Amino acid sequence: MLLAIDAGNTNIVFALHDGQSFLQKWRISSTDQRTADEYMVWLTQLMRLENLSPKDVDGAIIATVVPQTLFPLQLLCRRYFNVEAMVVGDPNIELGVQIKLDNPKEVGADRLVNAIAAHERYGGPLVIIDFGTATTFDVVDRDGSYLGGVIAPGVNLSVEALHMAAAKLPRVAVEKPAKIIGTSTVAAIQSGIYYGYAAMIDGMLMRIRQEYGTDMKIIATGGLAPLFKDEVSKIEIVDQELTTRGLFQIYHNNIAKAD
Repeated sequence: MLLAIDAGNTNIVFALHDGQSFLQKWRISSTDQRTADEYMVWLTQLMRLENLSPKDVDGAIIATVVPQTLFPLQLLCRRYFNVEAMVVGDPNIELGVQIKLDNPKEVGADRLVNAIAAHERYGGPLVIIDFGTATTFDVVDRDGSYLGGVIAPGVNLSVEALHMAAAKLPRVAVEKPAKIIGTSTVAAIQSGIYYGYAAMIDGMLMRIRQEYGTDMKIIATGGLAPLFKDEVSKIEIVDQELTTRGLFQIYHNNIAKAD
């Protein structure tokens, strides 16, 4: 069984794959202060609830955009699961994708994993919108090459920044308001966030398509993707399993090559 770990800026996702499908997926908040022992105490309890044991794990792969989390996660795999984890970005790990950037090392591991998984399932060219800590747009061509993209502040990050910077503005839940013209402070903020981001996404997709020169498939992932799909008509598919499926694909391809 494979343990796939996706360490983002907000959450770390632990997923277990039995070779056919993902059995379970758990999230914990990201922090660079958590130790391998702390991860294991938490993870063991969740595995026990599903009648799973650390002994069932025979492989692991890690993708992280928070460098400080890498060592304790590697130690977790080594000490408690008795496996040496593959790490996305390690020179010895082949991704099977051409990165057409000025500096390929700059691109986040999660964005490459998403690009690999999306092209494998949906073909190309395509744009992946990831509603995470940042809202990112990643462009993949017909052959699966990663061309680059766009990074914008995430929806929740914008809500938090607005609340912190303006003393009288409350923190609000991100949801679709009944109308654009808000008749209360909360409704006005919700409208600005929801319809403002929807307009930004529509405009950005239009400009990406114009620059690329042809129609592209639009795939969305991340926690807020379903909320925006109804408003952003260009989004064709919401795929919440993109990153974990990409991690399994990378692991499987490298194991197959080693054999």
